[in-house]
Amino acid sequence: MEDNTNSVIKWLLAGDPSIIYQTNRDLLNADIEKLNHLRKAIAKSGWGKKFLDKRNNNTGLWGNGIYSPKWISTTYTMLDLKNIEIHPETKEYIESSKILINTLWKIPKKKKERYGDLCVCGMILNICCYAKISSPKIDEIIDFILGKQFPDGGWNCRWEFDKNHSSFHTTINILEGLKEYLDNNYTYKNREIIPSIKKAHEFILMHKLYKSDKTDEIIDKKMTMLSYPVRWKYDILRCMDYFRSSCQKYDERMEEALEIILGKKLTNNHWPVQQKHTGKVHFEMEAIGKESRWNTLRVLRILKKYKN
Repeated sequence: MEDNTNSVIKWLLAGDPSIIYQTNRDLLNADIEKLNHLRKAIAKSGWGKKFLDKRNNNTGLWGNGIYSPKWISTTYTMLDLKNIEIHPETKEYIESSKILINTLWKIPKKKKERYGDLCVCGMILNICCYAKISSPKIDEIIDFILGKQFPDGGWNCRWEFDKNHSSFHTTINILEGLKEYLDNNYTYKNREIIPSIKKAHEFILMHKLYKSDKTDEIIDKKMTMLSYPVRWKYDILRCMDYFRSSCQKYDERMEEALEIILGKKLTNNHWPVQQKHTGKVHFEMEAIGKESRWNTLRVLRILKKYKN
């Protein structure tokens, strides 16, 4: 078993600088000095450099747009950069974060503007708090999110139209944004945010991460398939990786989802990419149907957290 693990680690360390960095941090417990060195390398080569090279340095945008076209717009490219964990002090990332929040966030006013998209609110927090952006708009987004949480504990982008049940997609985007907000020491309304997060965790857990709480049927089979990048879409691997990173304690209601994830392991102890979300891309990090360093890394760090 140990030889198999060492072989997989060796395979991960032969990957992109972003994979090397996260493997050292999450699986090998490397020291801070080494991690800082590895993190700085993400912007200089591999996927990080490829993303940065696609930026229009005159406008600070990717894909000539803020939110579209998917998935080459500024929003989704910056999510990619955040998820590969480019150094948050990278000049281009900070500049474009400021453009993003100042352009994308507006307090929605009924009949005058489109209703506020809560998935987008989560993405803005995720991207901009990672860069430690200081803006009153951050507080406005927090107020908006807290005011739109449903009684069942989650959120729904269609809050004006569907008032009865939350969305897994919306909820995971908001939870990731709130986590980044707290991790980077923002303090506005923390006393309300922390219990709000706990309610949202319970919403997901009472559904066993992917099932109806009434019938126990699978809500959407796509939620049980492994994808990367995840974009705005929910799946059980994304959720478990979020729970790991947010230090959520093991709950027996995770077990069925964990069993599904474990059951997708290939004979060489790697995990695959099973689906991609249709849209334009700058380039393909990994091919659908093939073994995936991203998904293997994510599964292994989940197992490390919940190994007992």
